[in-house]
Amino acid sequence: AQPVGNLAQVMRGILFPNSNLLFDVQSRDPATPPAADGGGTVTSTFASIYTGWQVVENASVALAEVRHLITMPGRLCENGRPVPVQEADFVKYAEELEEAGRAALKIAQSKDRDAMIEITNQIAGACENCHVVYRRFEDRCVP
Repeated sequence: AQPVGNLAQVMRGILFPNSNLLFDVQSRDPATPPAADGGGTVTSTFASIYTGWQVVENASVALAEVRHLITMPGRLCENGRPVPVQEADFVKYAEELEEAGRAALKIAQSKDRDAMIEITNQIAGACENCHVVYRRFEDRCVP
């Protein structure tokens, strides 16, 4: 398999929206039915197909699965440099993200909002650990 997007695109397309769905549990109970949008757009029409805890489960799966995508050989960073998959700490951070996603999935399946709120700390930590080292704006993907 060959990567299609760069690392920033994977982050923006998969990790950012799905981690935010998990962080949203801090302020919105997934068990509460969503308000009717009535906007008539495709997004608003299909936004209610998957709701509640199923959305939280799906977002957790995305975080658990993405390690394979961000460590895929040949993937480039936005600046054209290779993703640092040879760096032990980068691999460790990706594994931490997978672990957090797997833990979040188990919690979502149990529908325990308090535990989900707590696991968001682990998710944020996994993201921050990598970002502190590899997301410097002047020299991304270089430790």
